[in-house]
Amino acid sequence: MKIAPSVLTADFSKLTDELKSIETADYLHLDIMDGHFVPNLSFGPAITATISKTTSLPLDIHLMVTDPLHWISAFAQSKPEFITIHVESNDVEQTLKLIQKHQIKAGISVKPNTEIKALEPYLNQVRLILVMTVEPGFGGQGFIDSMMDKVKALVDIRKEKNLDFQIEVDGGINLETIKRCKESGVDIAVAGSFLFNLEDRKKGILSLR
Repeated sequence: MKIAPSVLTADFSKLTDELKSIETADYLHLDIMDGHFVPNLSFGPAITATISKTTSLPLDIHLMVTDPLHWISAFAQSKPEFITIHVESNDVEQTLKLIQKHQIKAGISVKPNTEIKALEPYLNQVRLILVMTVEPGFGGQGFIDSMMDKVKALVDIRKEKNLDFQIEVDGGINLETIKRCKESGVDIAVAGSFLFNLEDRKKGILSLR
């Protein structure tokens, strides 16, 4: 299991120390929110660029925005490994192509109430599928266990069609829920509140892994 701490729950007043505390993780997950697609705001390309210079971890950017096409070129400057957009957003096909044009792995995410069928047109274009295990936009929510059915369906589809994507989950991850994730076939788990509420984050990452 690969672990991607979510910087959204870090203390930004001491960001360098916070990033150092999770440097043994596999990715750094950045939640970008526009206040429209989800009822919250986070940060933009400038802060992302600063973070990219402060950490050696590969960036995993999750755009919770209505019009991701407008933002790809700006976020691409930070050279992330992944940029993930939502299947519920605008211009999905065009946006995925632009991400790939920047030599970045494209990802697609699905909200809890969206059927897995919505992802089907894009499965051969992405390298990451992010299944939201909470409603996107807020930290500290409870894990929606029924989302593991989506994960299992994606594992089956990936095998049947010989596709090349990793399956990621985000929301409510802790030492109990990550067991369900592993059993279901998750490759990458995003952990926010659980990790950043710990004093020893490196031990927490190891425990989750």
